[in-house]
Amino acid sequence: MNNNDVLRRLRYALDISNPGMIDIFKLSGCRLEQPTLLKLLKKEDEEEFISCSNPLLSFFLDGLIVHLRGRRESAEAPKPDASLNNNAILKKLRIALDLKEDDMLALMKLAGATISKSELGALFRNKAHKHYKECGDQFLRNFLQGLTVRHRKITPEQITVA
Repeated sequence: MNNNDVLRRLRYALDISNPGMIDIFKLSGCRLEQPTLLKLLKKEDEEEFISCSNPLLSFFLDGLIVHLRGRRESAEAPKPDASLNNNAILKKLRIALDLKEDDMLALMKLAGATISKSELGALFRNKAHKHYKECGDQFLRNFLQGLTVRHRKITPEQITVA
């Protein structure tokens, strides 16, 4: 799953406007103009498409955490994560949305996917841990679909974001 797709799906799931997206980027210290945002939200085959880098998506996710949870008192400005992967994206979304284990399992169920608590826990372990599990694209897609169903109060069949 590419970063542009994650950005588009999050925007749709959480019903964030263009000015809202720009404000979220600003919260993490990233200045983004609307024309650039529109190019990031385009699909790969569309004209003027710009690929969303790992650091740029990281800025957005960090800004989303600040937007939804507030800025931590002692926290320094977030540094973009160049090695962002699906596990890190899922972890940042879990923090931003203040999701507990049961909330995440419920979101997966809304998307029609079943996962055990131990399988979910493996996604959040340290990469060096023997029970660490890589988060696949399909899992992240299902999570974002469950998030869309919950926040927009629609059925999975009504989702229109590709």
